[in-house]
Formats: sequence, structure tokens, C-alpha cells
Amino acid sequence: MANSGLDVYAHNVETVEGLQRWVRDRRANYKQSLSVLSHAKLSNPRLITKSSIMLGVGETDDEVRQTFKDLLEAGVDCVTLGQYLQPTKKHMKVEAYITPEKFKYWQEEGEKMGFKYVASGPFVRSSYKAGEFFLKNLVKNHNHPNEHK
Repeated sequence: MANSGLDVYAHNVETVEGLQRWVRDRRANYKQSLSVLSHAKLSNPRLITKSSIMLGVGETDDEVRQTFKDLLEAGVDCVTLGQYLQPTKKHMKVEAYITPEKFKYWQEEGEKMGFKYVASGPFVRSSYKAGEFFLKNLVKNHNHPNEHK
């Protein structure tokens, strides 16, 4: 897949490691997701990789920061962070509603830590459209570094 010609390889960790078993399907797990992302980058180092995290499920700041570190270590270039919303009453409840200021903090923190692109906000989803223009330019510059912007 990583060598199929796609521009951005996306695979979501969904949440911090300590909350995986409550948030994700038990067939998926944190280390597996990091491995998938790392393998994609190792298979094609020029591939832009992206992952996503939902906030508001009970994570701590230290856990989010560690998730950023783990994603960067796996070679992830871009990350999106959004508010978890309970889709139905049968699904897990929202633990906390994250403020726009806190989302801004995570955007700045992710950028400082080394992500090439961070989309962070209450309405951001893993397929966030606002970053599309940036990602297109990132892909273009990544694939053709000598062209003028």
C-alpha cells in the first residue's frame, strides 16, 4: 500500500495507549497502529503519514504528549485532534468537552514537537478538509522539492 502511489498514508491511533481497550475495537491496538505507520514510512520514506486522536475520552496531558512522541518516533508527519462525540446512547460517553484554547495548545505543542502539520479543534475529524490545501502543497513540495512555491 505504501508504494502504491498514494500521497498520504493515514492510519488512526484514535486515542492514547492507556484508553485503547475502552475506545477501540479489541481487534485493533495502539502498538499495532504504530507498527503499521512505521512500516509504511520504512517502506517508503518519502510517503507522508498521518494519524488522528480523539480527545475527551479521559486522556491526560501527559498521555497526549506521549502519544505525540510515539507517533513522531513511528515517522508520522501529520496529526489531527478532534472532540469525541457520543454517536448513540449505546456508545461510550464523553468524559470531557475540550475547550478551543486547549485544542490550540495541542496544535502549538504538536508543531513544536516536530509534526509538519497539526489540525486541532473541536470539530476536526480525521479527514479534516481545512488542512487539504496545506497537505496538497506539502505533497507537491515533498514530491518536487526544487520547484518554486
